[in-house]
Amino acid sequence: QVQLVESGGGLVQAGGSLRLSCVASGRPFSTYAMGWVRQAPGKEREVVAGISRSGGTTYYADSGKGRVTISRDNAKNTVYLQMDSLKPEDTAVYYCAARYGAMYSAQILEYPYWGQGTQVTVSS
Repeated sequence: QVQLVESGGGLVQAGGSLRLSCVASGRPFSTYAMGWVRQAPGKEREVVAGISRSGGTTYYADSGKGRVTISRDNAKNTVYLQMDSLKPEDTAVYYCAARYGAMYSAQILEYPYWGQGTQVTVSS
């Protein structure tokens, strides 16, 4: 089991930046691949980015390519999502998610562990 706690959300103007953090506890963090998932109002959850357990391989959904960067610090049990050039359509609850194993997934259902989410609101 792993417990995940996100932070760093908030209200930002379009074009601004935010860095989300997710601290994990429980089983060794380096044994989990991680993902950031968002859910906008009235929409399905979407895997925005994923990172392998070593941090050596990453994935980005088309919606975030060039604007978001996922990274992790296994010594700090933390995964980050740096978001730049934010748009109003990025407004969503952002969740940190974990799956046991080497590689991330772009599929929501393959992440059994979730944080409580952090709200990101981008004003126009």
